[in-house]
Amino acid sequence: MDLRGYLKVLARRWPTVLICLVLGIGAGEAATAVTTPVYEAHTQLFVATRTGADTADLNNGQSFSQARVQSYAAIVATRQVTQPVAHELGLEYTPEQLAERITAEAPLNTVLINITVRDTVPARAARIADAVAERFITVVEKLETPKQVAAYPDGLDPSTSLVSPVSLGVTQQASVPRNPVSPKRLLDLVAGVFGGLLLGAGLVALREALDTTVKTSDALGELTSLPVLGSIPYDRSSARQRIAMDAASTSARAEAFRRLRVNLQFAQVDDRPRVIVVTSSVPGEGKTTTAVNMALSLADAGMRICLVDADLRRPSVAGTFGLVQDAGLTTVLIGQACIEDVVQQAGGRLTVLTSGAVPPNPTELLASERMEAVLRELAATYDVVVVDSAPLLPVADTIGLAPLADGVLFVVRASKTGRDQIRSAAESLSRTGVRVLGTVFSMASGFKGKGYGYGYAPADVPVPRPAAGYEEFAGAALRSPAGEK
Repeated sequence: MDLRGYLKVLARRWPTVLICLVLGIGAGEAATAVTTPVYEAHTQLFVATRTGADTADLNNGQSFSQARVQSYAAIVATRQVTQPVAHELGLEYTPEQLAERITAEAPLNTVLINITVRDTVPARAARIADAVAERFITVVEKLETPKQVAAYPDGLDPSTSLVSPVSLGVTQQASVPRNPVSPKRLLDLVAGVFGGLLLGAGLVALREALDTTVKTSDALGELTSLPVLGSIPYDRSSARQRIAMDAASTSARAEAFRRLRVNLQFAQVDDRPRVIVVTSSVPGEGKTTTAVNMALSLADAGMRICLVDADLRRPSVAGTFGLVQDAGLTTVLIGQACIEDVVQQAGGRLTVLTSGAVPPNPTELLASERMEAVLRELAATYDVVVVDSAPLLPVADTIGLAPLADGVLFVVRASKTGRDQIRSAAESLSRTGVRVLGTVFSMASGFKGKGYGYGYAPADVPVPRPAAGYEEFAGAALRSPAGEK
C-alpha cells in the first residue's frame, strides 16, 4: 500500500485514530499528575592555585588547575562528601542515595565546577547543594595538602608549613528553585500526542492487515475478474426503507440503481439475458434490496418486469411491497395454482411472484424441471425476470437454480464480505458453468451529497410523472425488516 492509500485508510478509520489520540493526551496528563515534582539547585566552585604574582607562575597555576579540575568533579559524589553532609543535615538518605541525587561537571578549558542537586523539596535541594560545596572544598584541599616526611622524632618539621597548592571558592550560592524540572507538562503532553498518533496509526495498519474485506469496487473487480456493473452507496435509511427507486427520486441510491440498469443493458447488447438471478455470498449483503430496486428501475424504463422471490429460506419480497406471501412460487411448483393466478401487481409495469409457503425441501424444488418450466413461461411473458435467490455459501439452493437462468448478478457488500467468502462463492458459480453477468458493490462508502438531480436539469423541464398505478404502489409499500438482505 502506497502513502496515498494509507492516508485514505487513516481517513476512513479516523475514529480509531481520534480515540488513540485522546488516550495519549490522557496518558500524558496522568503522567504529569502522578509524578512527584523534582527540583534542581545549582552551585558553582572556582579552582585556583596558590602561586606568586609572576606571569609564568600564573600560567603554570592555570594549567595545573585545568588539569586537576576534571578529577575534582568525580569526587563530588563520593562517600567522603555525602556521608558528612547526610549526617550534618539530618537527611533520611543513605550516602549512596544522596550520591544519586548529585551531579558535577567541569566545563572544558575552565577551572569551574558546577554542582547540581535534585530533590523533591526545593529548600532542601538548596541546603544540600551548599553543604556539598562546603564539604567538597574541605575534602579536596585536604587531599591536595602534601604529607610531611617522617624524618623527625616528633614527625613534624617546625620550619615547614604544609599548605594545599589549590584553593577552592564558591562563586555562586544555591538558591531555592521555584519551578520543578520534572515532570514537564508540555513535554508529557507532546509525548502523549505523538504516542497516541503512533498508536492509532499502528492499530489502523494492523486492522488493515488483518481485514480481508473488500473496500473498493476496483478491488472487487481485481478479485473476481468480473465487471462491476454498479456501486450502490450506503444509506442509513436503507435498513428501514428498502425501496430506493421512485420515478421522481434523485437520491444517490436511486441514481446508482439507474446506472446499474444502464450498465447491465449495455454490457449485454448482443445477448441480453431474460432471466437474471441475484445472489450473494452470505446473508446481509443487500441482494434483495438490489433485486427489488433493479426490477423497479427496469420497470421505470418501460419494460415489463417480473420479480420472483426464490429465496425460500428467508423470503422478504412480499413484506417489502406489502403483498400476500402465502400463495406464490411454491404454490405453482407443487401444481396447486397457475402463474397468472398468484402473481401480484406492485404498480406500473412491475409484477411480483412472491415465494409462497416455505417448503421443507427448497433445494430440490428450485433445481427441478418444473422450476425451469416456470422460468421459461415467465420469460415468454415478461421482458426481464429478476429472481431473488438465497446466498451461495450457507445453502445449495442457488447452485441448483442458477443454471436454469440466463445469467447471475453477484452482490458483494463493501467492507463486510471477506475475500475468501467472495472467492469461494465465485468459484462455486464457475463450477456450475453459469453465466455471471457481473458484480454489484453494495453499501459502498465515499458518496457525497444527497443526489445528482438537483440543479442539473433546466428549470423549465418538468419532473416526469410516475407511471400509472405507481403512486398507489408507493403508498402501499411497507417498510422492510431491519437490516438489508
